[in-house]
Amino acid sequence: MKQISRQKAVSEVVIVASAFGAEAIRCDGHAVWASAAARAGAHGFEVRRELFASDADVQPSALARLGERIRARGLWAVYSTPACLFRDDGALDSDALALAINEAAALGARLVKLQLGGTERAVKTDGVTLDRLLSGVATSRARVVVENGQLKAGGTIGAFETLFAALPRQSGLAMTFDTGNWQWAKQDPLDAARRLAPHVAYVHCKAVMGEGGRRFAAAPADGDARFATLLAQLPGDMPRGIEYPFMAGADISLADDAARQVARIGAFARHFE
Repeated sequence: MKQISRQKAVSEVVIVASAFGAEAIRCDGHAVWASAAARAGAHGFEVRRELFASDADVQPSALARLGERIRARGLWAVYSTPACLFRDDGALDSDALALAINEAAALGARLVKLQLGGTERAVKTDGVTLDRLLSGVATSRARVVVENGQLKAGGTIGAFETLFAALPRQSGLAMTFDTGNWQWAKQDPLDAARRLAPHVAYVHCKAVMGEGGRRFAAAPADGDARFATLLAQLPGDMPRGIEYPFMAGADISLADDAARQVARIGAFARHFE
């Protein structure tokens, strides 16, 4: 298959490993699908900790080998963990942060992503907590980003706004803005973009289909003006991660759809910006 030119994209595009299917990643390993991401024209590949087949895969030596294989394919890495930066009571989880940073360093990742966590209202922002957070983030070679999740705890606009307002401007902590997760948490994505755009360093791209508990991630439709408007509210030079499933069909392979989606997401909103 002909590799897509990366010069045509407005933004760098990352393929999130799960876009190829969680079971495929667990069965074949991340490296196999990083090769597929490179052939699709992606710039980066997001490694998902929850998709490793065994604990052996997250040992420093194994992560270092994976990172080498990703870079050998011309890609840079994001390291994603489902761990939360803040515990259920709102307190900072320094151990989770340190583990994520260390594993990302072994991989050689450019970004390391955690969930925000905390309570349904907010996270703790007292001076002691912020000092511990800043000290932890400062040890990371990768940019530390926190993502809005699908629950009210860690998924509300106000919780992110409160945290970033309490931090100094050059804190080293930034945000992964997931375009779809806001809907699970019953938040307005456009309002979130307007209020949080200055803190965004990475965008997870997906549309949402269905209602209530039967929602699922899907590719944005061609000409989806709302999705384009949402992207236009966010920094245009931030990498965009594809976090919806690639779909094979009678006339298109999974690899061909991956290449098509990389080109679409890189250029999405070009006519709206």
